[in-house]
Amino acid sequence: MKSDATTPDEYIETLPDDRKQAISKLRKVIKKNLPKGFKEVMGYGMIGYVIPHTLYPKGYHCDPKQPLPFINLASQKNHIAVYHMGLYAGAHLEWFKTEWSNHSTKKLDMGKSCIKFKKPEDIPYDLIGELVSKITPQEWIEMYESAFLKK
Repeated sequence: MKSDATTPDEYIETLPDDRKQAISKLRKVIKKNLPKGFKEVMGYGMIGYVIPHTLYPKGYHCDPKQPLPFINLASQKNHIAVYHMGLYAGAHLEWFKTEWSNHSTKKLDMGKSCIKFKKPEDIPYDLIGELVSKITPQEWIEMYESAFLKK
């Protein structure tokens, strides 16, 4: 569900208590494990982690005025979502799918880059922390340019 919040704290305050706790914990895990250089923002109605224009002046190819997105965190109507753009790349996706069974007894529910959690208690916070630590800003720029900006 898209939010009009202008800050991550404001976004979290608008959530129901069970979602508030889960999103707060996910945010804390992401911020603790995310390599230096990413910036926390509100974007597309979600909490986002981006590569700012100071590191990547070209911005997002869909809208160069926007910073390059990497991870988004959202409370959707029927689930909590972690959108991790780095999962489009095969090696990280395969690693994540393999590790999932070591961290959860639930079936993995995901789209191309969206990991969905129907219940807050099903979130494997340690695995999410490990996932977000795997790609530096420079590695994401290289992956992004080679995968999305092919000519």
